[in-house]
Amino acid sequence: MNTLTLGLFGFGCVGKGLYDVLERTHGLRATIKHIVVKDRTKVRPLPQERFSFDPSLILDDPEVNVVVELIDDADAAYHIVRKALLNGKAVVTANKRMIATHFQDLLDLQRITGQPLLYEASTCGSIPIIRNLEEYYDNDLLSGVEGIVNGTTNFILTRLAEYGSVTYADALVQAQQRGFAESDPTLDVEAWDAAFKTVVISAHAFGVVVKPGDVIRRGITTITPFDVDVATRHGWTVKLIASASSENGAITATALPTFVPKGHPLSTIDNETNAVRLHGAFADDQLLVGKGAGAHPTAAAVLSDIAALRYAYRYEYKKLEQIDAPLTLDATRTVTIYARGTDASLDSIPWLTVDVDHKSLNGRYVIGRVQLGDLSRTDAFSDSDTFLAVIHQ
Repeated sequence: MNTLTLGLFGFGCVGKGLYDVLERTHGLRATIKHIVVKDRTKVRPLPQERFSFDPSLILDDPEVNVVVELIDDADAAYHIVRKALLNGKAVVTANKRMIATHFQDLLDLQRITGQPLLYEASTCGSIPIIRNLEEYYDNDLLSGVEGIVNGTTNFILTRLAEYGSVTYADALVQAQQRGFAESDPTLDVEAWDAAFKTVVISAHAFGVVVKPGDVIRRGITTITPFDVDVATRHGWTVKLIASASSENGAITATALPTFVPKGHPLSTIDNETNAVRLHGAFADDQLLVGKGAGAHPTAAAVLSDIAALRYAYRYEYKKLEQIDAPLTLDATRTVTIYARGTDASLDSIPWLTVDVDHKSLNGRYVIGRVQLGDLSRTDAFSDSDTFLAVIHQ
């Protein structure tokens, strides 16, 4: 495409950020012809005539060759992206929930229509993880990808570690005051956001299409200063780690609180910063670090995808095409965990071994080994008061 004529859906934080970035980017030859929004009453920094409320203005305009989808509603986003592809338009999106929930269908649509769907901004903001997996690691045998992929939870956990006695509720309020957490932070703090990104990473790293519900997931809402103190005394920092790893023809996908040893590259990633660590057979370990949220970092990733369309770039899903036999999901991997809760909760866990069983007036915790799948089916895993964390090896 020599000239990019854009139709933009959404003018929130990222949409406005993209508009600002485009205004300051010379030589791209990309113009926004239409901006379609939902709320007719919202005050915006551009003249009202720049906005429309009719999706067909973009989707049915033959001059619009790139649709940029930046809305919050994952269901509405899916219908927009689907119709855009069927109408012969390239699509750029940042909607990780939509991508993860409909991955196989969107993959099929790209093959049927021949149109590209790019979504670098859906995973880790400004960190170019998808492009790296597609291009740099297309033939490297990866054993694992792990990272801090959610800025909201990382900010909260950083505050808990810095101030010791700060509660989860207090840290969440601070995150909301700074704009790092939504008024309803459920998708972030319950690790759904990390699970969506794990789905995307798994497809590009290992050629496996999993569903968000396949990711073994648990959030950080039950953490207390007691748990932070235990981690600190053992020389660990608390992080929410998204992980996809391959072993013996199977993949394990998780998004779980994790005690990371101090000195590990991920232990020093603080506040809203994201980081992804890749374990390769040939390239060894590499760490990518960058802003995982915010208007301009995310807009920069969207802009990179838009610019790539000038050169007919598309994801080739090379790992999906390369594998001789599909990898299977494996929930039988054994991990070492920390669990703090009531006697009934902790005793519901089918421990393979127990290294520590600590009781005091402040609480009880156990450190031991357990199979992930068995753990995910216990009362402790679903309990609203128990805190669980994998201990990083």
